[in-house]
Amino acid sequence: METAEFVAILDQEGRLLAAAAEEAGTGAKVPTCPEWQVADLVRHTGMVHRWAAAFVAEGHTSYHPDAGLPDLDGAELLAWFREGHGQLVETLRSTPSDVQCWHFLPAPSPLAFWARRQAHETTVHRFDAESARSGAPSGIAGTFAVDGIDELLLGFHAREKSRVRTEKPLVLRVRATDTDGAVWTVRLSEEPPAAERGDTGDADCEVAGPAAQLYLSLWNRLPFPAVTGDVSVAELWREKSAVI
Repeated sequence: METAEFVAILDQEGRLLAAAAEEAGTGAKVPTCPEWQVADLVRHTGMVHRWAAAFVAEGHTSYHPDAGLPDLDGAELLAWFREGHGQLVETLRSTPSDVQCWHFLPAPSPLAFWARRQAHETTVHRFDAESARSGAPSGIAGTFAVDGIDELLLGFHAREKSRVRTEKPLVLRVRATDTDGAVWTVRLSEEPPAAERGDTGDADCEVAGPAAQLYLSLWNRLPFPAVTGDVSVAELWREKSAVI
């Protein structure tokens, strides 16, 4: 996927998140993040948007802390969120593709990284916001969901921060049933998970389903659509895979 596609998705998903938060009310509970109310979700995502935009707009070439969470609620909080989201979208659209700044996963360029990361960040939290209100959630395109699984398995959990570890080596297979070739093999051990694309070798456990459902399941927003083999491997993922 191209950077412009990610920015367009970020734009749409942020608008949907704000609309869902407004409909649910900032005091509503977020079922997919049980410790949060909608206000916590909006503050967090809005903070991340401003944090990300600062790297690109200000050209920070090393880690730069975020500005913290605002002491806002209700309509003021939603207005603050919409302003920051709009600034992030405009920054990503208007910044030259060769901008140099800090980023924390492999990517073709820093700009490509931040556009992709914020599109996925916002999509997952949009789903959270929609879970706090009545009605069916908005859909997620299969191509985008497959990209998000790639980012999570080959990027996030390749880092030392991943807590998905096991003394006994195990293999988890992840298979999107609605997308040709969308299969991942994840080798679990005492080291960070080692994931690769493809159906390589035997697996102890396989989780399978439509790409959009798998994407949300791997982010612990939905149960796995289908699990075969050693279910404890899928349970290990659910217990240990929270991104920190």
